[in-house]
Amino acid sequence: GDGRALGAVPGAGRCLAGIGRFMTTLLFFLLLVLSAVGYYMGRAAAVNAAATTREALHSLSSFYGWYVLLWCGIPSILIFTTWIALEGPVVELLVARSLPESMHQGSSAQFGLILSEIRNIAAGVTPASAASAEVLKAVEHYKWLDVIAQASMWVATLAAGVAGLAFARARVAPAFRARNEVERVIEVFFMIASIIAVLTTIGIVLSLVFETISFFLRVSPIEFLFGTQWSPMMAIRADQVGASGSFGAVPLFVGTMLIATIAMFTAVPVGLMTAVYMTEYAPPKVRAWGKPALEVLAGIPTVVYGFFAALTVAPAIREIGLAFGLNVAAQSALAAGIVMGIMLIPFVSSLSDDVINAVPQTMRDGSYALGATKSETTIRVLLPAALPGIMASVILAFSKALGETMIVVMAAGLAANTTLNPFESVTTVTVYISALLTGEAEFDSPKTLASFALGFVLFVVTLSLNVVALKVVQRYREQYE
Repeated sequence: GDGRALGAVPGAGRCLAGIGRFMTTLLFFLLLVLSAVGYYMGRAAAVNAAATTREALHSLSSFYGWYVLLWCGIPSILIFTTWIALEGPVVELLVARSLPESMHQGSSAQFGLILSEIRNIAAGVTPASAASAEVLKAVEHYKWLDVIAQASMWVATLAAGVAGLAFARARVAPAFRARNEVERVIEVFFMIASIIAVLTTIGIVLSLVFETISFFLRVSPIEFLFGTQWSPMMAIRADQVGASGSFGAVPLFVGTMLIATIAMFTAVPVGLMTAVYMTEYAPPKVRAWGKPALEVLAGIPTVVYGFFAALTVAPAIREIGLAFGLNVAAQSALAAGIVMGIMLIPFVSSLSDDVINAVPQTMRDGSYALGATKSETTIRVLLPAALPGIMASVILAFSKALGETMIVVMAAGLAANTTLNPFESVTTVTVYISALLTGEAEFDSPKTLASFALGFVLFVVTLSLNVVALKVVQRYREQYE
């Protein structure tokens, strides 16, 4: 009678939750099927109308099908996704309002724990045997509201789909401009996607800016940008000493540029020469298997490269250095940079290969007609003509090198050293961004906010490099077009 029967059947709540997820998935597929039916109905209606009235269709019959499909699918799927997004918060709000006043007297954190317990019991994650009678009653209410919400979602989405299908089907006629209507919908879709992309970018930039300003209100920008001591260990309590923190980020900037430079010196020559060979010199059979095999490197997870650097490359570099009397650290910038360069070779090679192939054949033929050899044509004609695309590939590779984390963590370490010696251990900006955000410090502490300041500096540097590359591309593009 008090609802404790919920725990009598092991896994009953989890089974109900699984059924709910299955019904939601089933509804989504039904909407897809209904939309597909609308496509064939619209197409058939257009063909039949043209045959009956002996009038020519304004658009292809497929456009009438797409018109009905869009009117059937878009409203129903919009209702479906909106319902899925709002169902949980609305149900929890209604359950929270039905709870006794005694449960609202604690802090917001305590009340959140109560709601979490109700949700977990209803989902079958937590057993109901240890819950109070009030919580079990709320669980029953939660499940009842969830059933009502699921049924209402089915009715609303299917009704919207059927209504949209009927409305669009009634408008199908030979003179109806279906192509214009479909293209207008596609144009709106692209515009919405562009707006979302722009707003997302603006949101990312603003989040970085606001948190960076908050950090600079606590730490001097001069100390951050020009200081040479990096030790962001802040005291957790006011009575602690010896942990005031030092936020001079120059060691991180130097380490980032050092490893990225080594990576580019590895990736650009090898990648560019590989692209030239594959484009101009390789036989068709070699290119057929060589290019896909090279691009497989781009799909290898970076953590695998990190293992390769830590277990193979770094010890090999250390042994070679010791053989020549050099003091090489177990984790060095050289090892991380070389392996990162190997990872970037497919980016440089693939993009450079595409832009070299895009150079008009007439430029090659003209060079050969003047008596130039293949190597002279490649160096003096093809590479200058393809320079904008090559620059784009280099900038893309450099941006990826600036943002790489796992290889640096496993091969170069966490030592914030201000050095240009590739045999020493260094670290990068991205490594400390991840390290600062995974600790137990409060979000508004300088230690955590420093990660946003580092991210903002990295964003400004990458943006500046892209602007410079764009200027170079525009200059040479005008020359060769």
